[in-house]
Amino acid sequence: MIATEPLHRALGLSDEEFEAIVTRLNREPNHTELAMFAAMWSEHCSYKSSKVHLRTLPTEGPQILVGPGQDAGVVDLGQGMACVFKIESHSHPSAIEPYQGAATGVGGIIRDILAMGARPVALLDPLRFGPLDDPRNRYLFSGVVAGIGGYGNCVGVPTVGGEVKFAASHSSNPTVNVMCLGFARADAVQTGRRGGEGNVLLLMGAATGRDGIGGVSVLASRTLEDDAAESRPSVQIGDPFSEKLLIEACLELSERGLLWGIQDLGGAGLTCAVSESAARAGIGADLDLDQVHLREPSMEPFEILTSESQERMLAIVRPADLETVLEVCRGWGLEARAVGKLRGGGQLFVRREGHVVARVPAAALTDEGPEYHRPLASPPWLIRVREDDPATAPFTGSLEDAFLAVLGSPGIASMRWAFEQYDSLVQGGTVMGPGADAAVIRLEGTIRAVAVSTDGNGRYGFLDPFLGAAHAVAEAARNVAAVGARPLAVTNCLNFGNPERPEVMWQFAESVRGLGEACRALGTPVTGGNVSFYNESGDSAVVPTPIVGVVGLLDDYRLMTRAGFADSGSSIYLLGTTFAELGGSQFAETVLGKVSGRPPELDLEAEANLHSFLYEAARQDLLASAHDCSDGGLAVALAECAISGGVGFSVSLSGRELAPHVRLFSESASRAVVTARSGREEGVEQLAGLHGVPLTRIGLTGGSRMRFEGMLDVALADALVVYEGAIPKLMSESRSQGVPPV
Repeated sequence: MIATEPLHRALGLSDEEFEAIVTRLNREPNHTELAMFAAMWSEHCSYKSSKVHLRTLPTEGPQILVGPGQDAGVVDLGQGMACVFKIESHSHPSAIEPYQGAATGVGGIIRDILAMGARPVALLDPLRFGPLDDPRNRYLFSGVVAGIGGYGNCVGVPTVGGEVKFAASHSSNPTVNVMCLGFARADAVQTGRRGGEGNVLLLMGAATGRDGIGGVSVLASRTLEDDAAESRPSVQIGDPFSEKLLIEACLELSERGLLWGIQDLGGAGLTCAVSESAARAGIGADLDLDQVHLREPSMEPFEILTSESQERMLAIVRPADLETVLEVCRGWGLEARAVGKLRGGGQLFVRREGHVVARVPAAALTDEGPEYHRPLASPPWLIRVREDDPATAPFTGSLEDAFLAVLGSPGIASMRWAFEQYDSLVQGGTVMGPGADAAVIRLEGTIRAVAVSTDGNGRYGFLDPFLGAAHAVAEAARNVAAVGARPLAVTNCLNFGNPERPEVMWQFAESVRGLGEACRALGTPVTGGNVSFYNESGDSAVVPTPIVGVVGLLDDYRLMTRAGFADSGSSIYLLGTTFAELGGSQFAETVLGKVSGRPPELDLEAEANLHSFLYEAARQDLLASAHDCSDGGLAVALAECAISGGVGFSVSLSGRELAPHVRLFSESASRAVVTARSGREEGVEQLAGLHGVPLTRIGLTGGSRMRFEGMLDVALADALVVYEGAIPKLMSESRSQGVPPV
């Protein structure tokens, strides 16, 4: 006889978790109740392995209106306006079905913003894939980009930024993160904490089907195995046109004051939306599954409750307003049905055909899930890898060849191939879009704007998770400051392997520690985000990949600073200090073929000083251009300024204490390249001194070449071909080799 696996294990629950459920119910759960607990107590929904660490993050500040625990964070922009933003992962679904996985990731994060009462105005897509010489990685890359563009373009929300990086650890486990931000009146933000006994639960939007069942437990809370393709039914199917109708209907209801609360139906579907709505109000609910609009009438209760079908929202409305709300939904062509009511007592009753099929305490699903203090252990191989410092390795090769190799490496080269598939201008608010240090979105009817950037360096995270996360915060904030904005707050998506392995939990804990320290030092509290565990399959796991999104405020978008050299004859300044730091650098990986050593040190006081200088210099209109130094070091930063502006340069990088290749490619932190407006050089120099920022005049803009005196000399046109042509060349191979199966 073949032994049958217990149902709770098949649903992803441990034996101990099953016993805890029995204790809370004082009886064994039935199949429907067990499915509800499995979804809500999954890693994706309950944060059972991460919340003990996440509580250490700074989450408060005068600019914070809503912090962690809601659908999205909210910061005060002043003058009665607020910015709502969040980042999430849809990596597991994208690994199985890249187009729909990415598309529904876009749809889900848009609804998180919508649930706070804000109009979604911009998307960013930080992506990580395996090397593009592998046909499967090209298939995943092209499918994900198509999914993001296909959904975002149709729904009418511009994709304005993000970045794409490549590493071997992402071959089996692509990392697909999506960030969205929206604007709302500060007094109109929906906190999701309103509602009382007798209020109606209204399910609005698309019909409920079997797509997405098990998404948070089958996919997002387990490792991907060889038979992952069989999980395709757990990948949701998106309909951006329905989402557009949902956006407009929800915003109208909010504007007319008809909502007492609203909740996105994402992970765990109706179970999550109803139980969270009830638990936040401190009460219970009655839910009638016969009233749910079904795509497939034969669905079982547990399927209806845990389906993650897209384009659905749960609204809480007063009985007196119900008919008006239904009329608004009909006006937008949306199906809307009253599926239940909030009730006293704290219990969630679920009925089907007049029978109670589930009775569970709402708080047991949402607030009383397991919490683990998992063991931590630093990997023993890390000491050996750190000892191999690339900065001490002799380099006798051609500096020109090395420069072009780094400039054309997939992690540095232009991502025009991807972002030209996105509509970055729809809605008309985009002032600066893809390819810039940070995107800039104007607040309608004003001269103010929000700048936003995402960042994360997997090589740094691999070598030092603490520094990797701290650098992600610093660079994302530096990008925002480089365009002239004041960084305000952070959202994050923390992508890691299996938390049941002590090495992974050590990496996670160190990353959270680095994230917190950097946010405290830079005055950018964490407003929320997402933890994505189990990003591994077989013997392959992603390197620690914390992705950080930072938003900042521009007082006057007309004073924003662009990265490209604006004209000839401008003085070029290097802000900050260059050290012998090639650990985890793009040069070491591309030219030396190694990811080793230690990441650059990070002086957070120096970083904060640089941000203050960049913000104030923009306000005083002192700069013609500004661009941060990061991947590829000073050589790449200068090249990107020249390519962006179409103007060459000539610089002298003095300093005998550093070898030429180190001066060119060191990735020392807290640095930027700026040019002064004509006649404003003295002002730039004085302001740098006032903010304690080291400043060195290194050359002039002009001509059609990139001249590093005594080192290398490359035609701007040749560099442009390498920079812009690398990704199209790699992706063109897919046409001759075909698309591999999953």
